[in-house]
Amino acid sequence: MDGSKPGVHLNLNVWGLGRSPTIAIDARSRELAAAGHRIYRFGLGQSPFPVPAPVVAALREHAPVKDYLPVEGLPALREAVARYYCLRGVERTAQDILVGPGSKELMFLLQLTFYGDLVIPTPSWVSYAPQAQIVGRPIRWVPTTAEDGWPLTPAELDRVCRDEPEKPRLVVLNYPANPTGQTYDVGRLEELAAVARRYRALLLSDEIYGELHHQGLHESVARFYPEGTIVSSGLSKWCGAGGWRLGTFAFPPTLAWLREAMAAVASETFTSTSAPIQYAAVTAFEVGAEIQQYLRSARRVLRAFGALVHRELVRAGAEVAEPCGGFYVFPDFGPLRQRLRERGIETSTELCERLLLETGVALLPGLAFGRPPEELTARLAYVDFDGALALVAARALEPESELDEGFVAQQAPRLVEGLSRLTEWCAAR
Repeated sequence: MDGSKPGVHLNLNVWGLGRSPTIAIDARSRELAAAGHRIYRFGLGQSPFPVPAPVVAALREHAPVKDYLPVEGLPALREAVARYYCLRGVERTAQDILVGPGSKELMFLLQLTFYGDLVIPTPSWVSYAPQAQIVGRPIRWVPTTAEDGWPLTPAELDRVCRDEPEKPRLVVLNYPANPTGQTYDVGRLEELAAVARRYRALLLSDEIYGELHHQGLHESVARFYPEGTIVSSGLSKWCGAGGWRLGTFAFPPTLAWLREAMAAVASETFTSTSAPIQYAAVTAFEVGAEIQQYLRSARRVLRAFGALVHRELVRAGAEVAEPCGGFYVFPDFGPLRQRLRERGIETSTELCERLLLETGVALLPGLAFGRPPEELTARLAYVDFDGALALVAARALEPESELDEGFVAQQAPRLVEGLSRLTEWCAAR
């Protein structure tokens, strides 16, 4: 092997591939913090909330389980996931469920096994496109606009599909969305489903943030296009267990051939997902009374924090939609373009780099989410607070009352301070 020529034997599909931007910004934030800088960690979208106590107890109980489980997943977990979807209007059986070590890994296996173009509305989560690059799949970006929350419109989906109507396609929907915090109403979902059905496009509905819809009103597009929709979820976001690495895919029976192909590949790669975590996930997907209370409190906290973030960003001069779910916003600093240009800032990457170095506020540039480099967009994850303390404080208040700015200031001082630093920086000349 010729060590004098680094990378000479790399697969061309990974040549030049960097680490995920979300992982990279977290590592850099940690390094700067360790060097003594005050960093406001709005870059990595990790749930600030603890794993619900019943799920932790179930993990503790099953910690001694050491045997390999079926590649498709623990039967009891597959049954629990299927019941979870049935209660939400999506009829699935245990046979339709595939469990993996994170939904991210399942998405990669899907792109590896399904032969077709990947259609991605932009802005989108940072890993859909790099996964397609790794496996050599063509990518079709579909631009969206900020006017009504960066949505994929039925007209745009139709435009993408009608040129070659018989071509196999995998269309990604992610909502509540990373990076925008926006979602789709039922009417729009029905329209998108109708277009997908017309062209027999496969939908991957990434609903990992579904339980964090701020009003608890999430609806799956699979209700309207059941035969062509794979629903993706897991424990990372709504259950606060990102590091546990457990994801689920719910297939329709019509796509059993694809599920079987993915299971075959899984048997030759990860073999099976961690046994103790699968047993704990049964408790999570049963969504008992304590977990329901946990979710109500988490939504209440995120609703209040998201509203404050929105107000502060508007005050700073950015254009931004108030979030509907999850814990992200996607501000556009375009209205400040002239002022920023005078400071030598022309791109979203330069914007975020200067913000980090001059204020300690860590954001991700819009470029990482598929937006043009000159567009001054960025993602802010409002997660820099102690979620466990916030849940306790919220539960101590009247359950029907909205949490005010005083609550946010008390429970999320770093969030408030970081927003203040960002606003002052935007106002500077």
